[in-house]
Amino acid sequence: MFDRDKWLEIFDTISKNKLRTFLTGFSVAWGIFMLIILLGSGTGLQHGVESQFRSSATNSIFLRGGVTSMPYAGLQPGRNIDLENSDYDFIKKNYKDVDHITSRFFIKGTITVAYKNQTGSFEIRSVHPDHAYLENTIILGGRYINDADLKEYKKTACIGITVKQQLFGKTNPIGKYITINDIAFLVVGYYEDEEGDYENRLIYLPITTAQRSFNGQGKVRQILLTTGDATVEESVAMADQMTAQLAQRHHFDKTDSKALSVWNNYEAFKRFSDLMMNIRIFIWIIGIGTIIAGIVGVSNIMMIVVKDRTKEIGIRKALGATPGSIIGIIIQESVFITAIAGYIGLSAGVGVLELVSKAIPDSDFFKNPEVNITVAVTSTVVLVIAGLIAGFVPARRASMISPVEALRDE
Repeated sequence: MFDRDKWLEIFDTISKNKLRTFLTGFSVAWGIFMLIILLGSGTGLQHGVESQFRSSATNSIFLRGGVTSMPYAGLQPGRNIDLENSDYDFIKKNYKDVDHITSRFFIKGTITVAYKNQTGSFEIRSVHPDHAYLENTIILGGRYINDADLKEYKKTACIGITVKQQLFGKTNPIGKYITINDIAFLVVGYYEDEEGDYENRLIYLPITTAQRSFNGQGKVRQILLTTGDATVEESVAMADQMTAQLAQRHHFDKTDSKALSVWNNYEAFKRFSDLMMNIRIFIWIIGIGTIIAGIVGVSNIMMIVVKDRTKEIGIRKALGATPGSIIGIIIQESVFITAIAGYIGLSAGVGVLELVSKAIPDSDFFKNPEVNITVAVTSTVVLVIAGLIAGFVPARRASMISPVEALRDE
């Protein structure tokens, strides 16, 4: 029940001991403020790293031909290694753990694409239907490239949202024809990619159609695949086996990293995840240390409070006050100060994170710093309770002193 006289006494005590009140509150506010900043910064790093993998399937492997840098079986270095349709077919047939696979064939350079009197320069990427899964492509209208397009060599296209806006404006592009190098392609869908503007400026074509229309001759630039439920170790072993087999098929040393570029997205994601986990552990160690420092500060100040009020406690006991009522008013005052200070520290930390989030543009490795409010509030409550428990012991001891001894205290 609200006791007006008790609260008036608490406010009077606070006003007479401004420095003590400030030091008590500052210990709490600073500990919570630093914890919020550390947790928010760690989350910002985590979001930044996760965004690097959001646009592609996590469990994916990318294979790309290059130029040999080592001699092999009498062959000199400097040879181009071009992956082919047959390599795609070989991997698809012999690796049952591969659940999605696609290859890419690029039309070199930036191509002028036209719709009626509207034109634009865009990059053309020809693929298999599984490519939508590999790149986490979001279809906004129509459909993606399908198997029928490949089998029948259909001149179909799926365009990025930026291409749609530049060529068609607000007009629905589905069923309209665009011309690519004077060849008409039917737009069957349009998409959006979370990675940003570059991916949204692409035009996807069936790889068989593109190879036939633009002199591809069965060559592919990349082969992309996902490893299903394979572990990181199994995906690494799978990539090593593919490298060895492709090296044999194209006559280069399997240890020649320049001849065949292999990017294991799953391995990289695991490596970054482990790094983020270590960073989070480090942040919590620093945060817990900050909280402990705040607890020690609150405890020390409360001991001073009890010491300063020993004579007051003696007078209260001489007038009939019980030990419980004496402890209660001290604890109530401390709860009020620490709760207000904790809220200030929490609000200040969240406010600084909001300012940082708006002032600093998102980067590749730092994005949207924020804090789990449940963790923040729980930490504040724990800090307040721990400080009160630390101060309860001397308060209770002082309340048990006889009035005569308390009044003699200097």
